[in-house]
Amino acid sequence: MTGQAGKKVALIGECMLELQGQSFGAMQQSYGGDTLNTAVYLDRCGAAAGLQVAYATGLGEDSLSTGLMQRWAAEGLDLSLVRRIPGRMPGLYLIEVDPEGERSFSYWRDTSAAKAYFEVESTPLEATAGQWDALYLSGISLAILPHAGRERLFALMQQLRERGAAVVFDNNYRPRLWPDIAEARRCYARAYQLANIALVTADDHQALLSLRTLDEGVAAAQDLAPAELLIKRGALATLVRGQGDGWRLAPTETVRRVVDTTAAGDSFAAGYLSRRLQGASALEAATFGNRLAARVIQHRGALIAPELMRDLIASPQ
Repeated sequence: MTGQAGKKVALIGECMLELQGQSFGAMQQSYGGDTLNTAVYLDRCGAAAGLQVAYATGLGEDSLSTGLMQRWAAEGLDLSLVRRIPGRMPGLYLIEVDPEGERSFSYWRDTSAAKAYFEVESTPLEATAGQWDALYLSGISLAILPHAGRERLFALMQQLRERGAAVVFDNNYRPRLWPDIAEARRCYARAYQLANIALVTADDHQALLSLRTLDEGVAAAQDLAPAELLIKRGALATLVRGQGDGWRLAPTETVRRVVDTTAAGDSFAAGYLSRRLQGASALEAATFGNRLAARVIQHRGALIAPELMRDLIASPQ
């Protein structure tokens, strides 16, 4: 992947409103979403090099949707791909913490605006398909869409790949979002065929294929189609296969105290893409992605304060 200034990246998915606290007690309000987290970290890592990051999703015309857009704009994201859909609102999830500190999640997303993104003749993302140097999506991006929307997204992946853009698929498998595992497997198989870069979390792949061990998940992932393939194995070194290369190992960093693993994979993806789009090798980019993820999990929340990662961004790799 040849690096150059001013590359344009589009990410598509869903960002939900977040409430955290105890039932009928005080609640902390925030927001979150895997691809949105990646978009923010990618913009932070690539802005100095002229990387332009746009986020594609559906939102409503309500004040909460407006508040989300204001916050995303403050992070530097290009919001020209957002569709504001009358009568729809963002999805919502609630995190409840019991006295022992265990978290449980409840979701309200069946009628979220993001699910309706493709319910129009041409979306902003499709209308500008010729502009993007890279398209990033996740398994969650696919899972939230109805069948017709997925087909449109698959067609967009093929269109961009045929003209030489980077099409990046991050597996992020969440079983509860799929009506059945067979449909999930069909959609993942198509996504892997259409992507030329895949970021695979090994235990998610293990779960998707109902394999017994993580080693079986890793072995199955190594047979996936994309020429550029990364297999993330938690604290173990990341397996990296660059285009035309054999397998190599990108080291992870030892973290003495893990505070919050939220967005570990999202930040890894951002770090990786930011470096690849600037011309770094797959191995160099994966090593940087691991460094960024290690920094993120030492702090609470999906999006850490920008000043906590400025030294990493300033380093060459």
